Parts: sequence; C-alpha cells; structure tokens
Amino acid sequence: MSTAGHGTYSAPPQVHSFDGLLFDFDGTIVDSTDDPKVILATSHGRRSIDTLKLYDPSKANWDYVSQIEGRIPKEYGADAVEIPGARDLLKTLEDAGAPWGVVTSGTRALVAGWLDVLKLAHPKFLVVAEDVEQGKPDPQCYLLGRSRLGLGESTSILVVEDAPSGIKAGKAAGFKVVALETTHTIQQLKDAGADWIVKDLRSIGLKAVNGKVEIEIKDALQE
Repeated sequence: MSTAGHGTYSAPPQVHSFDGLLFDFDGTIVDSTDDPKVILATSHGRRSIDTLKLYDPSKANWDYVSQIEGRIPKEYGADAVEIPGARDLLKTLEDAGAPWGVVTSGTRALVAGWLDVLKLAHPKFLVVAEDVEQGKPDPQCYLLGRSRLGLGESTSILVVEDAPSGIKAGKAAGFKVVALETTHTIQQLKDAGADWIVKDLRSIGLKAVNGKVEIEIKDALQE
C-alpha cells in the first residue's frame, strides 16, 4: 500500500504491554466529518469553546457549546460511521475487562449522542471538554484520563489519536501514541511525534494478560 513517498503500511507486527488505553473520539472511533456542516473544531483535536473564545467570545460558554454539539448526532446521525475496526476493538476491550477510556475535545452531549446513534460500547471512563481547564495539546486531559482509569504515575498508557494536537497532548503526558491516518497527513502525524502510524483501528489487536493489556500493532507505517 503506497503512501506517496512516506513508506508503506507493511511493518511487521509488534506486541507491546500497557496498563491501560485512552482513545480520542472523533476521527479515532467515530467518523462524523463527511458533511462540511458537521466539521467542528473538535475534528482538528481542539475544543469548540477554545475556538469560540478567539472568534465569538459571547458564545464561549458550556451551555451554548453543549447545546450546539448535542444537536449534531441527532441531525447528522445518518452521516456518521465508526472508524474501521472500532466496533470490534471496543467490544474486545469490554469482553476482556481491559482498562480503557475516551479522552475527547468534544462535549459530553456530543460523545453520548454519537455512541447512541452508532450503538457502540460506552466507555466507563470518560474525559470530555468540560472536564479540563486547558484543552489539547495541553496534557491535562490525558493525565486526568489515567487518573480516572485508577492508574498511577508509574503505569504505562497507550493513547490512540488522529489529530496532531492530541498526539502532542499524549506525548506531553509521557505516554506512547499510535496515530491513525484518518484526518491528517502522515507528515503532520510524524511532526506531532507519533510513535506508530497506522491506517485505522484494524491494525490494533489486543488481549488481557495478567492484569496488563497486550497490544499488537500490525501494518504500521514503515519507512
């Protein structure tokens, strides 16, 4: 599979052990951005409220943002699909009892809406835009995600992301990051510091072993 001079998605499988997994949401689990009217700041890994602070401060409040984002799954639900591999991977996580959560720049209303529309597994642990003072690329959200998993500083976390700001947040938190080439270019993902780059979630397999999560990464980008 050619990637226009960046190499091929042909790296041999690698297995790594982690204590928990944290996923971004839009562009990583759900693809909701086919319709231009649905593209939010969150599709680029940033919170809508942070963008509104720059362009229309009068609307930069959680009541307004939650109302607007909460309408999107209802109005554009037919346009959304899960990222390839997401449904099977989330089911495997649930069945294995593995510690996992979602860390997103979207609001609680947006995440809940898309999960309901697509009938995907609901994360027991969730960090949304309202939960942190600073959005991605600040690492605060991923550090909070680790805490909500009940894991301490000495534990190992894998972050799954699609946006440069989210990759930078995960790396700044001290975590390993696998990036999906679903919304940004390979060069942007590389520049952000991703440890691995894959096409989508079909390249990630897992099993729970002795309280750890063994992650197999296959068909990653190979220079």
